[in-house]
Amino acid sequence: MTATEQYVEVLSRLKPGELGLLRNHAGQGLDESVEGFDLFAGLWWPLRAQTQRAPRREVAWLVAKLYAFRPLEHSPGETLARQLARSRPGDKTERKRFEQRFDRMLTLPLAEIEPALQWAIDLIAAKHPKLDWVRLTNDLSIWERESTRLKWATEFLSCSIGGESC
Repeated sequence: MTATEQYVEVLSRLKPGELGLLRNHAGQGLDESVEGFDLFAGLWWPLRAQTQRAPRREVAWLVAKLYAFRPLEHSPGETLARQLARSRPGDKTERKRFEQRFDRMLTLPLAEIEPALQWAIDLIAAKHPKLDWVRLTNDLSIWERESTRLKWATEFLSCSIGGESC
């Protein structure tokens, strides 16, 4: 099991109160609350102590808050881009706005992407409540690479035009 898979497994075992505490920290940095920091430290530090391959602290904190926001079932292969493409609205005007919002998300730096990811996960939760949390964590860990964003765009477009992988 990879370090990221272990981290997602830890998130899936969080109790409702812990999820609530993480939800309360949406949009906040890790250093803004002692309670949030303590909870996160208990989730991430044991894994980090085992391996240097644990997700970066900033990414792990972001994913923990996103998971708490909508604790969707982990499902390998159900990537955020693919799931979003499946959630596109049918109305042409709404679809255009939807696609513009997705495109905008691809341009955001990691430090500003949380609200856009909440929007995406909220849509996914309403229509296809599964997500590949490991892939999301791994992708966010290398978000600065253009190839990561291009991969998301390619998955979204191939699924949007009825690709076989959807």
